Amino acid sequence: MTTATTQPSIPTEPPPFTARRLLYIASGGVQAMFLPMWLGWLRSSYPDTEIRCVVTRSALRFATPTAISAAGGTGLPMVDTWPDEPDGALHVELAQWPDAVLVHPATLSFVTRLSLGIADTPALLALQCTKAPIVLCPALPPGGNENPAYRRNVAELSQRDNITVLPPIPGISMSTGQAGIGTAALLPHAIAALEEARLWTEYSA
Repeated sequence: MTTATTQPSIPTEPPPFTARRLLYIASGGVQAMFLPMWLGWLRSSYPDTEIRCVVTRSALRFATPTAISAAGGTGLPMVDTWPDEPDGALHVELAQWPDAVLVHPATLSFVTRLSLGIADTPALLALQCTKAPIVLCPALPPGGNENPAYRRNVAELSQRDNITVLPPIPGISMSTGQAGIGTAALLPHAIAALEEARLWTEYSA
């Protein structure tokens, strides 16, 4: 679960973002530790955007529900597991509710499962079915960027009309202390890419 990471640098001015409902999914990379910080940044930068946060069980090893709730201001995050006693079709709600979806960070496992069409959690099933634009920000362990299977999966995802994959950026591995490609794109860059995808979707409709 280690991945190349650096302390994010937040730009002075946030990029334009006009989405009204953002679904923010965080999978279990170490960069999930920055989730509370990024949620606070989103709230202050885009006060008119409603944000729903979904986290994988692995992501909770790096950020607590209390910290995520306090930063997001919308209650506890939803954990990406099927409820024992559902009172509705959770995956349908997650697919239909947002007008923009962000996966940050996206682990190698998450990228692979999404690419293969796996839909064994509410979030993955929603992403397989939603028409909303999705920006995926992989965060990889050392050497992951060169893995042929990863590259095939990214190529497959890039063929989907509503998915944009932002390549990981240089950082310092927390496991080896060495420089490499593996850090998830900074959130402001991901938001800019998501806005571009939204505008393209609206233009093409």
